[in-house]
Amino acid sequence: MTAGDTTTGDADSRESEGGGADDATERLLGAGGAVDRDALFALYEKQAGEDDETPVCVSFRLFRDLDKRLDKYLVDRVPFLSRTQIQKLIDEEAVTVNGRRPKASTKLHKNDLVVATLPPPPSGAIQPEEIPLDILFEDEHLIVLNKQPGLIVHPARAHKSGTLINGLAWHFKHVSGGQLSAVGEEFARPGVVHRLDKWTSGAIVAAKNDTAHWRLGKQFEHRRTDKRYLALIHGEPSSDIDLIDLPLGKHPTVREKYAVRFDQTGKPSQTIYRVREVYDAPPGWPYGRFSLVELELKTGRTHQIRVHLSHLKHSIVGDDMYGGRHVTEKDLGGNAETTLLARQALHATTLAFRHPMTEAPMTFTAPLAPDLVRAIGLLRQRLVRRPEIPGATIALDAVMPGA
Repeated sequence: MTAGDTTTGDADSRESEGGGADDATERLLGAGGAVDRDALFALYEKQAGEDDETPVCVSFRLFRDLDKRLDKYLVDRVPFLSRTQIQKLIDEEAVTVNGRRPKASTKLHKNDLVVATLPPPPSGAIQPEEIPLDILFEDEHLIVLNKQPGLIVHPARAHKSGTLINGLAWHFKHVSGGQLSAVGEEFARPGVVHRLDKWTSGAIVAAKNDTAHWRLGKQFEHRRTDKRYLALIHGEPSSDIDLIDLPLGKHPTVREKYAVRFDQTGKPSQTIYRVREVYDAPPGWPYGRFSLVELELKTGRTHQIRVHLSHLKHSIVGDDMYGGRHVTEKDLGGNAETTLLARQALHATTLAFRHPMTEAPMTFTAPLAPDLVRAIGLLRQRLVRRPEIPGATIALDAVMPGA
């Protein structure tokens, strides 16, 4: 199991404080080596604000033999989850003992290492709000949508309403029936399996029950999904296809940003880009050409595409956080002076995974948002070339009709 934030605790039957963890995560353990609910809440809220999909894991090393089943032991260590919920974690392979998949009835012994991937503590409620949703697929287990730019996925401190989750709550109550999975309710994130930045548009999936949530989450965690994006970038890359293999971590000075980091904070990050179209610069545009690139994620770090492209000096158009420029229609060859792209020109076009209950392969394609269709339509008047690139899978005319 891949551990993101991992806490190790002294976990014998005595009341003892957790030990052996790094400073960033040891606060998850309170007195007696049990996971502290409030500390876990704070960590998940922090990750939500940073758009971080890394699972939160805790590990316990047993310092003596215990005459206890695994499920009963974890109820003591994670007191805000019921025994039934713990058993569900074990069934969904969210718990390992010594690196192997256990049963709920597994007896624990001295020196055993128990690692559990924890959901946010369940409880709480979401206020339903009628928000327009572009639904690509829905059944009793999951829903796939084409998220519009500017829509935040889940409530947070500064945004208690007007989010995708609020809209889904209304949709299930008044239109389709069902509900979001309970995983993540405490953090106003029920059903959220993965996320997109506020200003990134495109395909996103949410789960409608806990089993679907955990099974989908495992596919994302182990990179068994296919996520393809389209981005309009500044300039023309020197190669039509390449692997960007650069470690990413928090920016050293700017809290909201990420950066390429070659120190111990950098995590392996890989993005494949494929140039799909290159456009000449319109008259009067002083900054060079534009290109449309298809991006395939091999890892899923926060802001990965945006930072990788910025590092190559080909920032995404509109992404002023990472060096992109806002553009008007005139900047792209039109006549209007109105701003067309003041957000990153990035769209999650394709999302493929296996259905969490039937294992049937599923692929969803989200048409581009109107601002991107308009921008590419203007630039296609100055099309320079359209490379034939091996491995490209997005049918451009299908995702932007009329461009």
